[in-house]
Order: sequence, then C-alpha cells, then structure tokens
Amino acid sequence: MAHLADAKKRLRQNEKQKAHNKHYRSFYRNRIKKVKAAIENKDAEQAEAMLKEARSAIDRAVTKGIIHRNTASRYKSRLSRAVRKMKESERAA
Repeated sequence: MAHLADAKKRLRQNEKQKAHNKHYRSFYRNRIKKVKAAIENKDAEQAEAMLKEARSAIDRAVTKGIIHRNTASRYKSRLSRAVRKMKESERAA
C-alpha cells in the first residue's frame, strides 16, 4: 500500500481510469459480438444495423484512447468484410 499522499492519489486515479476504460472496452466489444451474432444468424439487415453501431463504438474507443487507430481499422475492416461475404453468399443461394 502506498504511504505518500501523491501515491495514494495516483492509486485512486488509476482505479477511476480503469473503470472508465473497462466501460468503453466492453461497450465496443459487445457491439462487435452483436454483429457476429447477426452474421451467424444470416440476418443481413440486422448485421448492417449492428455494423453501423459497432463502427461508431470502435471509433469512440479510439478517441478515448482505449485502442489504437490501426487496431480499430482492422476490426472495422474484418467486420465489414464478414458482412459483405454473408450478403454475397445469400445472393448466390
């Protein structure tokens, strides 16, 4: 346990920031899970709607400093590709 006042304050700040980061991390991860669930259910409309929400949540996480912008770009790209692939397979069938 910290003894100095500034160290104690830093611990309090770290706990607060950890809770903040956890909130935004779970927020964007849940949106990603919803997109993947819609893809598994082969629901194109739902997947499109969830993809839009996921993109927004991922971008918000970048602005909050939760994830790196390149990581966010990779997530969005993979999700978009998966939705597009699902739509194409629906049309072909």
